[in-house]
Amino acid sequence: MSSSPDTVVAGGAVCWKVVDGQVRILLVHRTQHKDISLPKGKRDPGETVPETAKREILEETGLHITLGAYLGRVDYLLPSNKPKEVHYWAAEVDPGEAERAPFESNDEIYALEWVSVKKASARLTYEHDADILENFQSLLESGRARTFPLILLRHAKAMPAENWDGPDRTRPLLHKGLTQAANVAGGILAFDPQVVVSSPAARCQATIQPLLEKSGVESKTSKGLSQDYYESSGKRASAVVDKRVDKRTPSVLCSHGPVLPQLVMAAAQAGPGGPTQSLQQAASLSVGSFSVLHFSRETETPHIVAVETHEAPTE
Repeated sequence: MSSSPDTVVAGGAVCWKVVDGQVRILLVHRTQHKDISLPKGKRDPGETVPETAKREILEETGLHITLGAYLGRVDYLLPSNKPKEVHYWAAEVDPGEAERAPFESNDEIYALEWVSVKKASARLTYEHDADILENFQSLLESGRARTFPLILLRHAKAMPAENWDGPDRTRPLLHKGLTQAANVAGGILAFDPQVVVSSPAARCQATIQPLLEKSGVESKTSKGLSQDYYESSGKRASAVVDKRVDKRTPSVLCSHGPVLPQLVMAAAQAGPGGPTQSLQQAASLSVGSFSVLHFSRETETPHIVAVETHEAPTE
């Protein structure tokens, strides 16, 4: 996801919970705007938008959320005539967490309200919020609202091969690459990965380090994600993807540009249905960027229900 420098970028979510078998949607009553909307907020410098959504919802509602499927974006002009874009995700909330979340009326939000999908659609002030809710409802009705992510991460900016005397697998990250790795960690963690699988190359291992330090998640190394192994053997990396999809575990795979198309192809075969253009973007990541492929968790065969790509912040 990339935007023009003049655009105000924000992230939000359709927060939902199940109570007595019924789905309830979180609405926020905003103080200054005197409206009813989905929770959202503006991006801070150095953030990817998923990190923004997670942080803003915590600040506005007291809820610690994990992002689910990407629901789309809305675009509109602010009163200042500046363009604004807001990206939304689904986010299921444990009913107990919703009850315990500390919320006090403040200058931005004076009340929270959990209502049915039908009531939420009727009560939302803005049509574009209702459109996002409709996207969520489509997932809900098709049994695909609960998802798990497969996150594909390309290593950050490394020392150019022509400037490095050692084996290619030992090339380190440049200072820019270290910054990229630090900046994408928060966005990846918004999806709560449970395992990180990486190529053994030094540039991949260094890219995942900030992620591991912030989360303490399990880390594994796989030669199947290695560029050297791919180029020397010609073998595909599909086994790594198949294992992660079969387990239906939120996972990160950190690999190399030449290997990414094989990973995306394997994911598309393991979970058909993904949008073609978004999958093509996922197969051609720039260094330090990541894509999230959201698979349905409760269908007999996992299907890709959404795909999103995020560039490493430059701020």
